[in-house]
Amino acid sequence: MDHNNTPDTWDTNCDANSAGTEHVGDVTNSFSALNVNATPFIPGQNVFAKEFVPSFKKDPSEATVESNAAAGEPADVEQSDLSTPASSEVVKKMEEDDAPDAGKSTIGGHIMYLTGQVDKRTLEKYEREAKEKNRETWYLSWALDTNLEERDKGKTVEVGRAYFETENKHFTILDAPGHRGFVPNMIGGASQADVAVLVISARKGEFETGFERGGQTREHAMLVKTAGVRHLVVVVNKMDDPTVQWSLERYDEIKDKLTPYLKKCGFNPKTDIFYLPVSGLTGINLKDHNPIICPWYNGPSLINYLDELSPVSRMADGPVRLPVVDRYKVPVVVDSVWAYDEEAMGVFPGENVKLKLKNVEEDDVSPGFVLCSPDNLCHTGKVFDAQIVILEHKSIICAGYSAVMHIHTSAQEVSIKFLICLIDKKSGAKSQTRPRFIKQDQIAIVRLQVPSGFICLETFKDFPQMGRFTLRDEGRTIAIGKILKIVS
Repeated sequence: MDHNNTPDTWDTNCDANSAGTEHVGDVTNSFSALNVNATPFIPGQNVFAKEFVPSFKKDPSEATVESNAAAGEPADVEQSDLSTPASSEVVKKMEEDDAPDAGKSTIGGHIMYLTGQVDKRTLEKYEREAKEKNRETWYLSWALDTNLEERDKGKTVEVGRAYFETENKHFTILDAPGHRGFVPNMIGGASQADVAVLVISARKGEFETGFERGGQTREHAMLVKTAGVRHLVVVVNKMDDPTVQWSLERYDEIKDKLTPYLKKCGFNPKTDIFYLPVSGLTGINLKDHNPIICPWYNGPSLINYLDELSPVSRMADGPVRLPVVDRYKVPVVVDSVWAYDEEAMGVFPGENVKLKLKNVEEDDVSPGFVLCSPDNLCHTGKVFDAQIVILEHKSIICAGYSAVMHIHTSAQEVSIKFLICLIDKKSGAKSQTRPRFIKQDQIAIVRLQVPSGFICLETFKDFPQMGRFTLRDEGRTIAIGKILKIVS
């Protein structure tokens, strides 16, 4: 089978009602150009991979699937088609995520202090205020959890943003919420990230709670891979806890349980994953390593490791696509661009920026809108064909099923207009008859529509960042997918 000669796309004018005019259930004629041998799509893995066995529902102890991606192999696009900005300063966006109370915000706040973004006087102020609320150990997190609700409850709600610099790079911290109820906010943060920092609590019982079936560790790992994040730093936090005491045995136990699942998500353990033990509260291994306290670890600290990461390749000469994350109203005289809370003359692809716009009212702009070049406009649509992988859904899914689609910075209700075909998990062959329903662990091509109207989107082939999406229903991620064709 030569995948290079059989691109994963097709042309069709078929509608839902056309099935009645031809052989019932037979899509051979309706989809004459349909590539029945195209490879199934798996987010984060090579689109020309030979096979995929969905295994998000398997326990880590079960047999795992060998990674389809070879070392250094691109996940979504060919690296030869990309170029790196001609700049000595590389910008990276890192997202912190995992289950609640793992210590994400504490680590982020401590990094800001260690890199000089928060001074000692401010930190002492946070410490006094936290003590007044009987939250003595939370003071470091207040550098990122800035609103009263987050500080009172000790839970990150919105995606916190902060900045720090290392010797070689600028970083934007996207502190994503870990609680199940705020997963949509977490997805918004993941869609902007270049590297994910998965924070794991080593405290006895906390890792198990987050990693058990239905725990947030599993969902977050899968979501960051779906969002296109290729590199995962697993920070095993709270190693100083009395139940752990910098135990190598506990550290290895967590690695041994977590790695098989991350491999199933599409991360290559040899090239995409890096583990390190830290204490977010004391700062050990965040900036400096302490061989006396942790003699068995000889690797780099978190900041040093991030500083040495290879630059992210980007289409610097490609058309502009700038999804809107949020809006706010401030009086302005002239339009300008801000990067890292400082006004800038220009920015590079991948940077997180703020824009001040002239002649535009606040109500005219919403999250999910996309700024683009007038010479190469972003596509819009309300009906499109997509390839989806059903991850978790107890009942069958039929035409008419509705869910919330998270795509780049947009969240919209979508419904299945009709089912096109199923894809065999092993061979990649597409069924020759239209399925009446799809169920858990199946891969299918469906036609989706947005009842509320047009949204900004691109095909996965042209813009992977704007062509991949997640479907959620009743607080759970039920499917992941990519856009194959914009119909209307």
